[in-house]
Amino acid sequence: MQFELQHVDASSKARAGIITTAHGKIHTPIFMPVGTAGTVKAVEQRNLHQDVEAEIILGNTYHLYLRPGTQVLDAAAGLHQFINWHKPILTDSGGYQVYSLTQRRKITEQGVTFCSHIDGSKHTFTPENAVDIQRSIGSDIMMVLDECTPYPCTYAYARQSMEMTHRWLQRGIAQFNKTTNDINNYQNLFPIVQGSIYKDLRVQSAETIAAANQPGNAIGGVCHPTGQLYEVTEWVCDILPNDKPRYLMGVGTPRDLLECIALGVDMFDCVMPTRSGRNGRLYTTEGIINIKNKKWRHDFSVIDLQLNSYVSNHYTKAYLHHLFKAQEILGAQIASIHNLTFYLSLVKQARQHILSNTFVPWKTSILRKIMEKL
Repeated sequence: MQFELQHVDASSKARAGIITTAHGKIHTPIFMPVGTAGTVKAVEQRNLHQDVEAEIILGNTYHLYLRPGTQVLDAAAGLHQFINWHKPILTDSGGYQVYSLTQRRKITEQGVTFCSHIDGSKHTFTPENAVDIQRSIGSDIMMVLDECTPYPCTYAYARQSMEMTHRWLQRGIAQFNKTTNDINNYQNLFPIVQGSIYKDLRVQSAETIAAANQPGNAIGGVCHPTGQLYEVTEWVCDILPNDKPRYLMGVGTPRDLLECIALGVDMFDCVMPTRSGRNGRLYTTEGIINIKNKKWRHDFSVIDLQLNSYVSNHYTKAYLHHLFKAQEILGAQIASIHNLTFYLSLVKQARQHILSNTFVPWKTSILRKIMEKL
């Protein structure tokens, strides 16, 4: 993998670059649709190509390990072939499940033991087999196993967790290096900065992750309701190396994307656009729409004429309102494709304004419009 930093905005830390992988180029800043189980919910791969114009998608190691399993993925020659997606793929290590499946897991120095949410069977993830599973998946970018700390947590817990994550990093790197061969040498390993909301821990973690000298770096554990997302992100971005991509995990709203691009983040993922779409919440160039509201029943204008998407330009708000009221699956599909198109269009516009040194005034102007509730 190669990263070319093309330009830094004159009035902020926003960056435009190109990540080159074995499965294609990624133009940053970029938003990555989440395909947890090998599918972006309600969106088929053709739509990801033609409407959304996604350059990279995500898969989740925990879920793909349980279903379809490594035997199927090995037999299929990896996830790219299995789902017929031939652009880049990034996989989380299962570390988020350490956070989200609190009642179903036990953490030790060795790793994390889960009770499957499917059948209750027990499975242990270690830094080593998290790498091995992602070898079977064949993702272009794989993440190390880490602990995403809960919020709130004490300073002592955050420090203990961070130090264990750093020890897991060294084990993961050793396993990655041990298992590299001529077939899978296109894969890349990203470490993850932790440390909760404590500045000295975040600084220490960022320095440790930077010293690991991997092809890119991630920032984890920022999905907490304290309003400190931007502050924590700035601490870390000021330390992580400029010549490698920075990936902010699990973020977020359109505002979060633009504000964190301004701080120097290159890569984002979040389930928000598809989850919101399935629940009738649409992000548009004019503002946020709850398509279930009665006010859209007789609105025969298209969803969003400003987006380069068939569904956004073709279907009316009244029709989409009807689909949700009738609980038709097509409604969730249209809304999900539309929201992803909006997100990808937003980061593409951000990139162009970074390259032309107009990012900050554009960001200020567009946020006033797109975050308004219609």
